[in-house]
Amino acid sequence: MWSERISFAPLIFKCSYKVLNRRHIRVKVMQTLYSMRQTQSDNLEKEEKFLFQSIENVQDLYLIMVSTLVEIQSKEDTLIEISRNKHLVTKEEKNPNLKFVNNKVLTILTENKSLLNALEDRKINNWKHNDDYILILLQAIKESTLYSDYMSNTKSNFEEDRDFIASVFAEIIAPNIKLYEYLEDHKLTWIDDIPLVNTLILKQLKAIQNTENGNFFVPKLYNDTEDKEFVGNLFRKVVLNNQELAKEFAEKTPNWEADRIAEIDTIILKMAICEFLKFPSIPVKVTINEYLELAKEYSTPKSSIFINGILDNLVKEFEANGKLKKTGRGLM
Repeated sequence: MWSERISFAPLIFKCSYKVLNRRHIRVKVMQTLYSMRQTQSDNLEKEEKFLFQSIENVQDLYLIMVSTLVEIQSKEDTLIEISRNKHLVTKEEKNPNLKFVNNKVLTILTENKSLLNALEDRKINNWKHNDDYILILLQAIKESTLYSDYMSNTKSNFEEDRDFIASVFAEIIAPNIKLYEYLEDHKLTWIDDIPLVNTLILKQLKAIQNTENGNFFVPKLYNDTEDKEFVGNLFRKVVLNNQELAKEFAEKTPNWEADRIAEIDTIILKMAICEFLKFPSIPVKVTINEYLELAKEYSTPKSSIFINGILDNLVKEFEANGKLKKTGRGLM
């Protein structure tokens, strides 16, 4: 997986929901730096362009996942009409239970201008060309106890509709292996983004209100302009100061030959040291905690201990020789 381009995600909800925080930005930069090492690329402009594009692509993933709900409702409505117009119609087909297709949350999403405009602007029409996946999801929903319990009576209220759709998304759509395989085949960079995007969507579904637009808005890509600037600044400063950053920890690993240190560990160390020395507004503790978490998730079982020891010694050294210059309160 690491030999390929991998992406992470950014999307922020209008009511302060967000997927892309600084940790996710660090992951995106780390993965791009790793890819550069693997391909031995030194084309800074090209790699930076890929980095930003991999972030942009996550908005498409978000829209594709939300649109599954819209398309599932549309597909069920179509199937009901087909059944009604058959030559031989059963009593159930003539008078179907419309509770699912009339679900208020699905209706809000289907008519939501923010979502419709975003789907059109980004040209998201995946399910128009691959509606077999929508049929797979619809069948899984209708075979579930969630569905049978929900459809057991024709009456409903908004809270029940909302809870049902949130549960359907969390328990049936998000973990569907066929859908996952489709997304993986469509764009490998989405592998790590899928859980993050699904988490955001689930939060939004649970927060939908019983109003015309449900207080539902398609998230923006970045939390603010500073986050977007941080992406480019961190990437460029690590690449352009690669040798200088490597020297900072080379002497701190006398018992380790360079080729014995995991590549991800060397990248994480360079990024952390870069933040120590070239990002005065980022607290030291924040930097250390963030990169230890990345080491635990993306490197070897012992990497976080190894990295923590080196960073701790470097901070003491930088403080002693005055190289650590942080601005603002509580930044140490």
